[in-house]
Order: sequence, then structure tokens, then C-alpha cells
Amino acid sequence: MSEHGIEDLVEESIRLLDARSEPGDPRVREWFATLYAFQDGYDCSFTRFRVLDILLRRGHTYRFPVERHPDYAARAAYFDALTEFTGLRAFDEDALDFDGYGSWLEDGYVEPPFLYCDAGTALWRRMVAVGELQGSDAAAPRRTPLIDVVHEIAVAAEKERDHELIGEWYAFGCETLLGGPAGCPFDVAELAEMPAVRDLRAIVDRTDALPIAQRSRHAAPVEFADHDDLEAWWWRLPPIR
Repeated sequence: MSEHGIEDLVEESIRLLDARSEPGDPRVREWFATLYAFQDGYDCSFTRFRVLDILLRRGHTYRFPVERHPDYAARAAYFDALTEFTGLRAFDEDALDFDGYGSWLEDGYVEPPFLYCDAGTALWRRMVAVGELQGSDAAAPRRTPLIDVVHEIAVAAEKERDHELIGEWYAFGCETLLGGPAGCPFDVAELAEMPAVRDLRAIVDRTDALPIAQRSRHAAPVEFADHDDLEAWWWRLPPIR
């Protein structure tokens, strides 16, 4: 079953960041890329078309007539026969290096009559190489840590008085927001000195979003955590008022 809550959270965050960011801010497409990478870690559906106008305007996603695909001349019959949404990457499940379908958007996707690709993907690089994308559109998005994006969301959400959104993001805890496959690589002292973490916790405190986070289905339990445990520290806000 698709994680509709995650899908809605990402969509709402994209709409908020777009509304609260200056036109042409190159960081926004990078924030979107980070949010979709986060979403891809869950059982979620393809949701880009929910906010397609924003993704196109912000340079996260690019749209072309299908005939502009670099392989169209050699594979016109294949492309002309597409009548529904199609991811263009082909997979060989029997190959020794087959590692799943996580890269299914790398070669772009078609929703007839248009071809789409996301910035930084393999098809995007090909479109840059053949001159279809130039200038700022040909600049690769930089990797942005999730905690930095969540901080930006919280700053914007505080201005909108959207305390629910702040709490929902904070609920994921440091293991998700700053971690990786092996968990959070930082200790409490290091986290406490990070500007994004410090400012996020201050926003959570100012907006009284901690109870919202605690009620979230994504909140990590800390009943058996030690005093210095990362998650226990995460849920114990400092007295900053």
C-alpha cells in the first residue's frame, strides 16, 4: 500500500518552498531533488505530476516533444507507439549487476505527447550534451542534506503558521533526518553545534510543534533510551524561551 502520508508531506513541502522562495533561486530545484530522494525511500507512488507546473518552472523537471529524444530517429516506431505513461529505462532482471528498479526514472519518462526528465538524471545529461538544455538548466543540481531542506521548510512554515508541517517533519528524528544506512553518524555534541539542527529545534520550540511531532505516526519511541541517546536528546528541547 502506498505511503500517502509521505506523498502528501512532500507535495505540501514543495508547494510551500516554491511559494516562499525567490524566483530563480537555484537552491529550490536542489531541495526538490532531496525531497524526492527522501520519498523514494518509502513505498510511494509517482507523484511529480501533482506539482508539475512548479517542477517545470523551477528547473527540476524538463518537458520536450517526444521527437526531441536523442534516440527518436533510430527508434521512432517505439516512441510513436507509446500511448500511456512509460518509464523509459529498461531492466535486465537476470543481469549480475541488477539491483532493483530504483533508477527507473534515470532515462526519462513519457506521458504522451511529451517526454520528461529530471535534472541530474542520465537523460538530462544527454539532453545537455546535445544542446537541448543550456545555461542554468545545464548546471547539475548539488546534493543538499535532508536536514538542511527540512530547516528551510520549517522556516517557511513558521511564517505561514503551519505548525503541523513543522511537527510532522521533526517527528522523523535525527536517525532519518541526518542518518544513513548505518544510522546517524553524529553524537549529541556535534548535533547541538549544527546550525540547521539548532535553528530547527528553536523553531519547534517557538511554535510548540513538539506535541504534534510526538503524535505523528513517524515518531521514534524513546521510552528505553539513555539520557545521552541521540533520539532522547532530540525529543528533549532546550529551554530557549
